[in-house]
Amino acid sequence: MAFDGKMLANLSVLAAVVESGNFARAADALGLTASGVSRAISRMEARLGIRLLHRTTRSITLTDEGERFYAEVRPLLVGIEEAASHAGGASLSVRGRLRVNVDPLFSRHVLAPRLPEFMARHPDLEIELITRDDLGDMIGEGVDVAVRFGFPSSSSLVARQLLETRIITVASPAYLKKHGHPSTPADIASHTCIQFRDSQTRRPFDWEFHKGRKVVPVTTHGPLLVSDAGTLMSVCIAGGGLAQMMAIGVVQDHLARKKLVQVLPDWADERFPLYAFYPSRHHPAAKVRSFIDFCLEILA
Repeated sequence: MAFDGKMLANLSVLAAVVESGNFARAADALGLTASGVSRAISRMEARLGIRLLHRTTRSITLTDEGERFYAEVRPLLVGIEEAASHAGGASLSVRGRLRVNVDPLFSRHVLAPRLPEFMARHPDLEIELITRDDLGDMIGEGVDVAVRFGFPSSSSLVARQLLETRIITVASPAYLKKHGHPSTPADIASHTCIQFRDSQTRRPFDWEFHKGRKVVPVTTHGPLLVSDAGTLMSVCIAGGGLAQMMAIGVVQDHLARKKLVQVLPDWADERFPLYAFYPSRHHPAAKVRSFIDFCLEILA
């Protein structure tokens, strides 16, 4: 199939529809009419011989074929945009709209208190902050950069490690006064443990205790399974049981104020990483580079 200027223009229209979510907003962004956007999509569908979009009165979503096609062409469009920015001398300009998918714990306790500082540095930048517990489909959802805890799975996304934080085991003073302090990892099995759900597997995280190269897995029990780090912390402070959590953000404050007590501190050598992800393997846009650099700065 021959590639021409019309195909490139139609690809730009498709990207605008996917990123904005409907024809009207895409038309506003492109300076076209909604009917003109619809006709451009129809022409591309006819040329490709596939249906790209599901159209309803309430929403527009990619079909399965459309998702596969858009996942392949989106990095190419980003590359063209970046090349044009470099050629025009705009690669150092932090402006436009930045869509960020952020882990709730990092967003609430690390990023949010410092975010006004980043916004003050870049007054021409608009930020959409999406806070949720899974990565989702960055390309299909038009997300520029994501910040997530955990090891990256096999993906076409670029992953840059920002931090490694310790995994610590904690409990409230009231819980430990009532149930006693465990002195070995094996003692944990007899305690009530608050389980935390892994957003990738949808199952509770396994509990492990690390001392140097020695790793001791422990089968834990507890009636409560949570998926939010803030809820995990609140239940633990209230005396609901032992919990394993990352030693980052407000956890350190609760330890310093004696609202939480670290259990088995000699078995706290496990590390859990924090990564930034972005879709393009080309040089990331200036707004993405600036955001990642800011994350590194506030985590230092």
